[in-house]
Amino acid sequence: MSAQQIDLSISSLASLYRVHRSTPAQVLREIHARADKSDAAIWIHRVPLSKQLSHAERLMRDPAALKLPLYGIPFAVKDNIDVEGLPTTAACPDYAYVARHTAPSVQRLLDAGAICIGKTNLDQFATGLVGTRSPYGAVSNPFDARYISGGSSSGSAVAVATGLASFALGTDTAGSGRVPAAFCNIVGLKPTRGLLSSRGIMPACRTLDCVSIFALNALDAQTLFDVSNALDSQDPCARLDREACRDTSAPTFRFGIPDTANLEFFGDDEYRRLYEEAIARVEELGGTAVPVDVAPLLEAADLLYNGPWVAERYVATREFMDRSPQSLVPVIEQVIGAARNFSAADTFAAMYTLADIRLKTRSIWSQIDALLLPTAASHYTIAAVNADPIHLNSRLGRYTNFVNLLDLSAIAVPSGFTRAGLPFGVSFIAPAMHDRLLCALGGRYHAATGLKAGAMQTEVPPYPLLAEAKDEVALAVVGAHLQGLPLNHQLVTAGARLLRSTRTEAAYSLYALPNTTPPKPGLVRDGDSAIDVEVWSFPLSTFGAFVASIPAPLGIGTLRLEDGSEVKGFLCEAHAVVGANDISALGGWRAYLKAQT
Repeated sequence: MSAQQIDLSISSLASLYRVHRSTPAQVLREIHARADKSDAAIWIHRVPLSKQLSHAERLMRDPAALKLPLYGIPFAVKDNIDVEGLPTTAACPDYAYVARHTAPSVQRLLDAGAICIGKTNLDQFATGLVGTRSPYGAVSNPFDARYISGGSSSGSAVAVATGLASFALGTDTAGSGRVPAAFCNIVGLKPTRGLLSSRGIMPACRTLDCVSIFALNALDAQTLFDVSNALDSQDPCARLDREACRDTSAPTFRFGIPDTANLEFFGDDEYRRLYEEAIARVEELGGTAVPVDVAPLLEAADLLYNGPWVAERYVATREFMDRSPQSLVPVIEQVIGAARNFSAADTFAAMYTLADIRLKTRSIWSQIDALLLPTAASHYTIAAVNADPIHLNSRLGRYTNFVNLLDLSAIAVPSGFTRAGLPFGVSFIAPAMHDRLLCALGGRYHAATGLKAGAMQTEVPPYPLLAEAKDEVALAVVGAHLQGLPLNHQLVTAGARLLRSTRTEAAYSLYALPNTTPPKPGLVRDGDSAIDVEVWSFPLSTFGAFVASIPAPLGIGTLRLEDGSEVKGFLCEAHAVVGANDISALGGWRAYLKAQT
């Protein structure tokens, strides 16, 4: 399998590893070769391939490691997050130090089997939404090198989008984990503040900073969130995850959209058109659009850089800035240096203003389940940003700057492309502790767009919207029991309900069984193909009678799906497929029936 063919999503790599079609070492070599030809500005430090392979070989020698949730998954880390033995620069060479410890947010990923392949570029000291404010070079957009990639987590987003990592960590204070995701056609999850440890991070605004996650799809983002989410007793900003189990499959929900007076695209008619299409798409998913007054949110957004919160950035770098101002990129020194103009009285006054804004926004969340906003209002060229670095950067934060100040959670997902071929993204935003709900909404939406992820056009899996109830069992069907086919009525009559459409892992063969009425396929675990299935939730009260009615050579066994989960499902006795037509290459029974007609 060539580097060009690798699907780096977590579930895809896990499936390849399980059936021994690839190994972590092979994937690392292929990614390394690709990275050698990539934009050098993506990286500040790449881990030598020999060290990556040594890590992979330790995993491969441990039989138990294959069960780790991130076994052999390559990832990148924004270079303001510590990894033991690697330099942390925050994109300022004179500030650099070699980390003595690994940040807990990174360590949990390593403990889960992931392999760190390098540290990525960023807007210096994580100050900016553009990806151009670095002495290591501007990170260009993978869809058009004239345009910005977004920042400050520029290198992390582009590494994922261009197939150099399965996922990457960034940080998010004002939108740094979301704006680059939108501009790179990937998913950016900004978790609730404090759920992922912020120890080992060179802070921007310590009370607002979040570790963010860049992934190819929302399923991967939620997997990474679940692995990384743990209370860090040594992090003074840590919080316990108190999210209750919520129904993320509700057929109807309410989503907020900005009132007309506050919906601004700064003349970008393409982004306006794509946002209007996004609203219609969410309505097709069962959402009811509710116009809300977002003026208080925008008021809070304005406080982040035009208020005394910029002083918190100064606190993090004050000693270094005062000693070596010439070491900073000029625009960074200008932005952070403005903190010297604010007094303690200004800070308290702004805190009171923010408290008033929080009060005003409470009514928003009583009306809606989530807010749908453009992640960014427009997309600018590198040349335009260099010519007007502060004003255009401020525009990019219009729909993101308020999120951490108001203690909200958010996920940025791809939504479409302009006629010029540039990505457009939207964000689902909700109060703190709604992270999994947002992953579900974002995952449903992303799948509904029909888009592929990143610049490598990676397939986006359907999000598993529903789970079987306690008195039900999940059953995968592969042939005549599929929706609309002759035996589907047996499921409906028994009270079963469709959960999702998905595929098996790449370990099966599908055969057209001869002399069956109605025509049926036989699924056998003896190959290397992923086969389309539907997963239904079957009442236990009727499941036994249904199983008893299944004629030989078919039966019910255990199937492994592409996401690594296992469900009950139809399998065929091996003797019955001897001489049968192998239709695995078509990928499923529906495709076979279509080919026949």
